[in-house]
Amino acid sequence: MTDKKTIQSCKVDRRTFLKATSALGAGATGLNLLPALSKTHATDTEATGKEEVRRSICDMCCLGRCGIEVLVKNGRATRVRPFKDYPNGPLCVKGHSILLQLYHPDRLKYPMKRTNPKGSARATWQRISWDEALDIIADNLTKIKHRYGPEKVLFYAGDPKDPVRPNLQRLALKFGSPNYGTESSTCHRATVLATSLNGGASRGLTPDTRAVIIWARNPAWSMAREMEELISAKERGVKIIDVDPRKAPTTRLADIHLQLRPGTDGALALGMSRVIINERLYDEQFVLNWTQGFEEFSDYVQQFTPERVEQITGVAADKLVAAARLYASNRPTGWITSASPTVHHWNGCQNHRAISAMTALTGAVPVPGLELSMTAPSLRDISEWRTLLPPLQSKRVDLKDFPVWAQFVEEIQVNRLPEYVKEGALRAGLFVGCNYRMWPQDHLYAKAIIDMQFTAGADFWLTPTMELMDVVLPAATSLERLGPIYVAGRTVFLPQPVVSPMGEARGDMEWMWDLAKRLGMGAEFWNGDIMATFDWQLEPMGIKAADLIKQPKGMTIPPAAEGKPARKPGFNTPSGKFELKSSILEKAGFDGLPTYREPPEGPVAAPQMAERFPLILNTGSREPMYTHSRHRNNPRLRELQPHPKVDINPKDAEARGIKQGDDVAVETPAGKITVKANVTNLAQPGVVHIFHGWPQADVNAIMARTLDPISGFPAFKSQLCQVTKA
Repeated sequence: MTDKKTIQSCKVDRRTFLKATSALGAGATGLNLLPALSKTHATDTEATGKEEVRRSICDMCCLGRCGIEVLVKNGRATRVRPFKDYPNGPLCVKGHSILLQLYHPDRLKYPMKRTNPKGSARATWQRISWDEALDIIADNLTKIKHRYGPEKVLFYAGDPKDPVRPNLQRLALKFGSPNYGTESSTCHRATVLATSLNGGASRGLTPDTRAVIIWARNPAWSMAREMEELISAKERGVKIIDVDPRKAPTTRLADIHLQLRPGTDGALALGMSRVIINERLYDEQFVLNWTQGFEEFSDYVQQFTPERVEQITGVAADKLVAAARLYASNRPTGWITSASPTVHHWNGCQNHRAISAMTALTGAVPVPGLELSMTAPSLRDISEWRTLLPPLQSKRVDLKDFPVWAQFVEEIQVNRLPEYVKEGALRAGLFVGCNYRMWPQDHLYAKAIIDMQFTAGADFWLTPTMELMDVVLPAATSLERLGPIYVAGRTVFLPQPVVSPMGEARGDMEWMWDLAKRLGMGAEFWNGDIMATFDWQLEPMGIKAADLIKQPKGMTIPPAAEGKPARKPGFNTPSGKFELKSSILEKAGFDGLPTYREPPEGPVAAPQMAERFPLILNTGSREPMYTHSRHRNNPRLRELQPHPKVDINPKDAEARGIKQGDDVAVETPAGKITVKANVTNLAQPGVVHIFHGWPQADVNAIMARTLDPISGFPAFKSQLCQVTKA
């Protein structure tokens, strides 16, 4: 059977698929609450006709880790459905199209080496064996290590995240390089950094929550099960405040929608804090006993009156006051945030700290060690970075540029990769699932990869980034590999391959452990024994991998008896308290208070630029059918969104003579791309939105390379542009 025929046999019918995706569009006519959900349910039968049911984890997005049942006939996967009884689910539109990824004819199936110089107009390749490929990689990395030092090698993990990251970090640290980085140095880790500087994260949505603020997150399109939880919360009377520049599907659940100007999150949070403090709506016991800097913070927020905040953010003063009162008066409160929208700004880290501080005033941040908590099942961390990284910390390439990041985050900040390569700080790289187009002015990053003395990569596809490598390796999908071990709630699950790999694709742990042996580190990687590795990870639970594999639905670990807190109460800050004024930031030369500053490329800070580029460009807001740059080659998902588009408000479109579906040019001071116009009330007047990851309309190529001085994150969501008919 050819790959093409296999793809045809895997297709669900159009009606079923579109029903599962619901109304994916967000045009001017209306919004659907659940565009990413499937209401399909699996049965408990182990076989259907001649089909055998096998269970695994979906890898079509980077965070869901949803259970999936794959029906297999004669060794071929024929269809999929949700994994009933597995805690993570249901399947979204991407999960339902996973077989079109598995059997796509363009999958990278064999190891290959480059046969012409890097930087050539078109790469040429020669198929080689796995032994030759790994020997080439090991030989080149060893040469760099002996001549320049192991820290000159970058180990980089992109997407999908599992199981690449901990495995690759272990490989890096055992090799002797602290310079392990991931795409989270442009995505998730700045939010963690910001809350860690304060002292800790707020609670999310719990059964006891009476009010929750959703800040820059649209789970209707990004996390299906979370949307179901929000709908249930709404039904039981939880008050919902939604903060989002867009009228996204999730907004329809909100009691109050605060539609702010992108990049002004900090001002809005500080204004809400002023109301909460001045009206004494805060949790006095928490503030008195567990915060540092309250008086200084209280003094600082006084300048953020509702009227001034309205001028800054565009949010009406009375609506801001109503939201602050609704939130703080309905305790216990919660905060649902997103991976990156609040921190994709020049002042992003401080903005996020301001939001965190506002929620903390209401007692939303639990005091570590103060309350009894049920210990969740946990694996041994295969990276062992807590032990292995400290001796290598001084050799990190990001210590000088981003010292606060380097103090808190166990991976390097990669956003200055071009400089690190130019300076000779990095000379070789192992890139797994990397996409150079994720960075602003991305041609600089492509050049950096080309300029390295040696690079190798692994992926499902021969992507534009893989085309820059010296050696490429075919990666197995989650349906083709053993593991990794997943923990969802109290369920521990070790998925087996449900089908044989396409071509010679291999799981990441398998080839990395094989590479480690060639680098002389076999003993540190269980001599390549994957099952022995899993046994080591599972040892704290008293489980053996062989026994776990025999449980096709996983094993449930009963909770241990509750006891006294394992630690003295207090936050992981120098003061032991939640720091509204960060002593760590002050020591590093930054403002200790979560101060607000205008986006430097915004209409307030750059009025002359705004005359030519009057619209604010917000990039990267999630869409339900794609994950970053992935899935544009999936025919069923591409059918749902065939072209790159810009979401533009009807008023802005009319002023420019633009109609739905027109070809339009989106221009910034850094360049221009052409996309389709999507005229929609999802966008507020003066703001346009573009999803990233389109190779033919690479929006990151026209973004300024403006980095947050604390986190190093790029300002993807508050720059200026103009939209005109093409």
